[in-house]
Amino acid sequence: MVNPSDFKNGMTIEWEGELWSVVEFQQGQNARGDTFFRTKLRNVRSGAIIDQKFRDKDRFARARIEKVPMQYLYSDGDRHYFMDLASYDQLPLSDDQLGDAMKYLKESTSLDVLMYDGEPLGVELPTTVDLKVRETAPGYKGDTASGGGKPATVETGLTLNVPFFVNEGDVIRVDTRTGAYVERV
Repeated sequence: MVNPSDFKNGMTIEWEGELWSVVEFQQGQNARGDTFFRTKLRNVRSGAIIDQKFRDKDRFARARIEKVPMQYLYSDGDRHYFMDLASYDQLPLSDDQLGDAMKYLKESTSLDVLMYDGEPLGVELPTTVDLKVRETAPGYKGDTASGGGKPATVETGLTLNVPFFVNEGDVIRVDTRTGAYVERV
């Protein structure tokens, strides 16, 4: 059991029969000196985000989320297939379970699938991924690394802003947390 003073960003708890991930939390005190915690929680299954206030006396069961190393194989409509690297079993995940992760996945990508009591919840992407630029305006002599950018579409369909010197066919590193350009590879 954990109480709100033990919260960390990314921790998963069981509350009111649902799984919730702590997005952020803040400690405070009221006029009587009682400690309280303002939290922002994300429902692991639905993705809904709520603001909730807890007292220091509240207790929660910590959910044990298992990370299973898998490899993304292919998509078939709204089903996306992953292979367990230990047993070679294939596991289909839906668009709802993956959410925005599909913007960063290409075939043969290795990642962790999050499992709770044998039920797949979603995936945990690496911090950065390398993607090939499929479409962007051409770069010109004199374009520098600073001073603006241009839109580019990568091989997975994600559109992001890149520096002027990036051209079609370049491989770039993208931060999966923010969807932002990091560097040219």
